[in-house]
Amino acid sequence: MLRTLSKSSRLVQVVRSSSPATAVQVRKLNLLEYQSKELLRDSGVSVQNFAIVDDLSKTGSVLEHLRAEEYVIKAQVLAGGRGKGWFDNGFKGGVHLTKNPQAVEDLVKQMLGHRLITKQTSKDGILVQKIMVAESVNIARETYVCILMDRQHNGPVLIASPAGGMDIEAVAEKTPHLIKTLPLDIYYGIDDGIAQEVSEFLGFKDPDLQKKAMFELKNLWKLFVDIDALQVEINPLVETVERQVVAVDAKISFDDNAHFRQKDLFAIEDVSEKDPREVDASKYNLNYIGMDGNIGCLVNGAGLAMATMDIIKLNGGTPANFLDVGGNVQENQVYQAFRILSEDPKVKVILVNVFGGIVNCATIANGIIAASKNLGLKIPLVVRLEGTNVMEAKKILKESKLPILTANDLDEAAKKAVSCIKN
Repeated sequence: MLRTLSKSSRLVQVVRSSSPATAVQVRKLNLLEYQSKELLRDSGVSVQNFAIVDDLSKTGSVLEHLRAEEYVIKAQVLAGGRGKGWFDNGFKGGVHLTKNPQAVEDLVKQMLGHRLITKQTSKDGILVQKIMVAESVNIARETYVCILMDRQHNGPVLIASPAGGMDIEAVAEKTPHLIKTLPLDIYYGIDDGIAQEVSEFLGFKDPDLQKKAMFELKNLWKLFVDIDALQVEINPLVETVERQVVAVDAKISFDDNAHFRQKDLFAIEDVSEKDPREVDASKYNLNYIGMDGNIGCLVNGAGLAMATMDIIKLNGGTPANFLDVGGNVQENQVYQAFRILSEDPKVKVILVNVFGGIVNCATIANGIIAASKNLGLKIPLVVRLEGTNVMEAKKILKESKLPILTANDLDEAAKKAVSCIKN
């Protein structure tokens, strides 16, 4: 992704690399490569022929369907670096090329049902449950195209480069003249004029190829709008030896706020690779990321979450999670947050740190009491509240007669939580 040109092209991230407690908040919809290609194909964008193998017995029928001169076999997992990865059975590489149909069957057998380890996975890797077998593309030339929502331009932007198939950030840094950035009108998008201008810049000079490239660009815009995308990145968009224009690889990110009108799209996400607690939390609009510690953190706001985790570390403790209930939290969400935290056997104490700006502290206090009683909470609970209706919230907590440890500031709360662990 092109971070050097637009920060908004990135997924939402909250990272404090200097702290051992590192959390990343990502958009919840992630699609496998073949799913992105299905979206492209459905919008009229040209992609190579492919099929999915999720059972070894299906490999033969897939080969019969494709009948390609050369095949590319790709393990389908949500992680980069697949080609240089390795499997738990010792087999190397999650991406392979072969012209031999029998070799395809052997490769699928080596990958399917085994765990793939890459630089972007944990040491245990990810279980490969699907393999994409695709027709290999005879590439004559590679280009780069990306449509994204950009805050600097207050709307969509098209980024193009004739230097595709490589790290686009390096292209932007070393050869900026090979990058074209065009703000797009959200109502008109990519018309013939823009499509022709960009096609020429990408190097499609031949009239026939230029016409095909223009067609692809306009269909990419259609896809971008139809699925409420934040970004559609094609790297590379290639010219083939057979004089076709094909999208070989795609990265698509989505706007969570459009979930209400993209329910069918969000429903296809494969959540088998996600932490079940993260999936559970997302059902209640909670952001959860598990970590290795034993102090459960319930906060409202990503920045407050990072501060909470840092101060826990500063006081000698270790966070068990990043759990952000957001600014419009309701009592039921507080209950679900407590349930998720209390079901984690590693969590030995829960620390609640809430600053009531949009959210009412009294709502949080009532949610805490209801959750503590209904769940029969057995572990220590430390609560620090500040902001809207904080005095009423403190009164509610006090009158509950529950064994809740309160704190006036975050440092005091962190010390009490760590002390509960040590004692």
